Amino acid sequence: MQNVTPISSLPPRVALLGFEVDCVTQQQTLDHIAANIRAGQGGWVLTPNLDILRRVTSEPQTRALVEGTTLRTADGMPLIWASKLKGTPLPQRVTGSDLIFTLTQRAASEGFRVYLLGGDPGVGDEAAAKLREKFAGLIIAGVESPPFGFDKDDAYMNAMRERVVAAKPDIVYVAVGFPKQERVIAYLRPHLSKTWFLGIGISFSFVTGHVQRAPQLVQKLGLEWVHRMAQEPGRLAKRYLVHGIPFAIKLLALSALRR
Repeated sequence: MQNVTPISSLPPRVALLGFEVDCVTQQQTLDHIAANIRAGQGGWVLTPNLDILRRVTSEPQTRALVEGTTLRTADGMPLIWASKLKGTPLPQRVTGSDLIFTLTQRAASEGFRVYLLGGDPGVGDEAAAKLREKFAGLIIAGVESPPFGFDKDDAYMNAMRERVVAAKPDIVYVAVGFPKQERVIAYLRPHLSKTWFLGIGISFSFVTGHVQRAPQLVQKLGLEWVHRMAQEPGRLAKRYLVHGIPFAIKLLALSALRR
């Protein structure tokens, strides 16, 4: 019998530039989600990295979108550093790219039903096959790779919602990028009150190997963004160099001042 973290005993949240992040380890995250699923209670995980934190603290409409999230785990080393400078340290990174493996392993062991929504055509099916191969007994409730612009098509969104609801998933991974995936989750969640939703960005491609994650040492040094930018410079250079670095300096400086 696994020890679980009772729902009521999660540590207090840590505020970074006014946005609260849960002070949890990966194990606590897995235990919390599993305990809620067994209790018939759904939820919504947000894994803020530096770019997500920048947007939710500067864009009111984006902040309003994610206020409904029930569990927020730090997905970037700058958030960990800032929390330590502030004197309220977060224990570790808990990333969507890790949870796609660790939570799926937990799902396989407990018989939870998993739905994969997003990714480029064929990537979701390939990711599902890889996860089934890796985790014996995994139940894939469904896979869907929506076409470009799907979120603007009311008929498609309604039909997609019906398919997801009919699949009765316990966990839904939504991989269409922030904040679109959060808008999709906000649309689906009222119809699946017992389901846990996670927006996981490009993580299906990590599962399939189409995109390589940075080595562990690079991740621990907080340089994963360099590795990612080297793979997709056209898409990521502006995010990291123009927006990311100045915001990281601001975050760390203000966190130190607010200690």
